Amino acid sequence: MAATDSLGLPLSGASDHAAELYRTALDGYHRYGGEPIPLLREAVADSPAFVMPHVLTAYMTLIGSNPRVRAMGLKAVAALDGLAADAREAGHVAAVRALAKGEIRLAGRILEDVAIACPRDVLALQAGQQADFLTGDARMLRDRIARARPAWSAGMPNYHAILGMHAFGLEETGHYARAEAAGREAIALEPRNGWAQHAVAHVMEMQDRRADGVAWNLSESNAWTGDSFFKIHIWWHTALFHLGLGQTDEALAIYDGPIREEGSTLAYDLVDAAALLWRLHLAGVDVGDRWAALADAYAAQPHGDYAFDDVHAMMAFTGAGREAEADETLAALAEAAEGPGDNGLMSREVGLPVAQAIRAFGRGEPQTAVERLRSVRNGAGRFGGSHAQRDVLDLTLIAAARAAGETGLEAALLAERAAAVPQGA
Repeated sequence: MAATDSLGLPLSGASDHAAELYRTALDGYHRYGGEPIPLLREAVADSPAFVMPHVLTAYMTLIGSNPRVRAMGLKAVAALDGLAADAREAGHVAAVRALAKGEIRLAGRILEDVAIACPRDVLALQAGQQADFLTGDARMLRDRIARARPAWSAGMPNYHAILGMHAFGLEETGHYARAEAAGREAIALEPRNGWAQHAVAHVMEMQDRRADGVAWNLSESNAWTGDSFFKIHIWWHTALFHLGLGQTDEALAIYDGPIREEGSTLAYDLVDAAALLWRLHLAGVDVGDRWAALADAYAAQPHGDYAFDDVHAMMAFTGAGREAEADETLAALAEAAEGPGDNGLMSREVGLPVAQAIRAFGRGEPQTAVERLRSVRNGAGRFGGSHAQRDVLDLTLIAAARAAGETGLEAALLAERAAAVPQGA
């Protein structure tokens, strides 16, 4: 009998031993933890024709990584050539090939069809939701998972992952009570589910429940700080809660500790670092020489591949006063904006004007920053990230309006911000 995953889906080319290794790796991926890559390598060594370990490796390494890790993903995609796959697996192969070419929306569309045909394929749902996140498609963040919910019930393997993903999609579309309930249910089933943990933190961020947010994250910290590869982002949320409470020392301690103590060069982790320092900068906090070290890390990364990352690199270079690197980043964004594909659109419509605004603000040209940000803020979701991450654009606009002496605009933006917090939250 052919090997299967934990829900009975066939695994082409797998021995029973390799299938077990893959199932263990996949379980870790679904909670954003564990050490999946060594398990996947062992599975391939045991069963060279096994398709899905290469696919999962690609999903884990092609996006939000660094050049060295991305090379692993490209190698995994290349290894799929000539391997026999069923229709479901062929969809995954097509999706990772699209990701390797930077075609994120196409990958998401392919995975949409995979999940429609097989709603119990948790990997298709999770990788697809990541594509939605990277392209800022809030509706699909929610509805990709909602479509599959009728095929799921409590007690099924990895049901916690479905709940956690749905929680995040519900939060990004403003269904805060339902999102929190789903996220808490997921954590009750699997306390190590980093995505569910962070979905509830997002709810508290959007509702301005800062003290609740600190308590939520720290009360569960033993679970998500263990073997989680999502822990830096959850620490980032915790720092934001402290910052919202005026506890800047605590926020800086988190930056110096769990966010940057290991010096990660993964794109997702650098984004969190830059976003926190920029918010502290906007709040008038002296961050010392932290900008210089972060700018050094960004200088070693390529630019022009993903506009969301480039905008955060601009924060680091602006904060550090690194004019040459800032020029190079703007040039890379401008070149990308002239090109095709997802990143071309993201760079044209959002990334380049936002980077120009950040540069202008840092140079003491707040009026230019105001003009650039006002031109794109309502459509900023097109270049990815969450509402909480993109909030830095509104914070920068408010600071720029204040610095430019546009008191009417500043007052309007502050009133808008206050009205956006759910009443009674």
